[in-house]
Amino acid sequence: MKFARACLLLMPLSLVACNATLPQMAETGAAVASAAGYNNQAQLIRGIKEALELGSTRASTSLSTPGGYAKSPLYRIELPANLQPIAGSLRQMGLGSQLDRVEMLMNQGAEKAAVEAQAVFIEAVRNMSVTDALGIVRGHSTAATDYFRSQTEASLRQRYMPIIKQNLQQIGFYNQYQQFLGTYNMLPLANKPSLDLEQHVLNMALDGLFKQVAVEEQLIRKDPVGRGSQIIGSVFGATQAR
Repeated sequence: MKFARACLLLMPLSLVACNATLPQMAETGAAVASAAGYNNQAQLIRGIKEALELGSTRASTSLSTPGGYAKSPLYRIELPANLQPIAGSLRQMGLGSQLDRVEMLMNQGAEKAAVEAQAVFIEAVRNMSVTDALGIVRGHSTAATDYFRSQTEASLRQRYMPIIKQNLQQIGFYNQYQQFLGTYNMLPLANKPSLDLEQHVLNMALDGLFKQVAVEEQLIRKDPVGRGSQIIGSVFGATQAR
């Protein structure tokens, strides 16, 4: 009985060509929903959205915990590469502890800011259209991540920056650094590297966030039932079987 039910779930989407039109996709979605015991396509889309919301929430939660960035070999934020030679010289002068504190505050700022991502992602999922939802399920391995980034990055930048700035203000030389940065930015030099720590932390924090969203998305695609729900398993499983 379970095998027959699984076949009913997997067949509709596997029979649709990759270049299916929206009406064809809608009809397929309704067929999958019906076979799974869902009354209509709206409930199918709701199931898809629940899985995407779950995956994005897991990503923001994992990075917003203490050490989410600082203790991660993948996402730890260090001083910008163009400052590393200077940092090396300062460490030789016995200022390593101060530099360690700067990096600690950089990572803590990113972790505090990651809390903001959850609400932004949830809003993006709930505003997602039928076309977007079905397109994500049938898309490439990071289609959902690409969608989230296109829809949320501008909002996340606005939310992240005050938190990152507030955290870096704990650095003892913050005001002096900002004065130096203002003077540096006014210098008429071509192709000068950016020395803005706030922008550096912001960019690295968001890059890490979306990389983790991609990890969660790929886990859902690999194990949709375990990471989401049975209805998501039927949809993602069918697209992988094509």
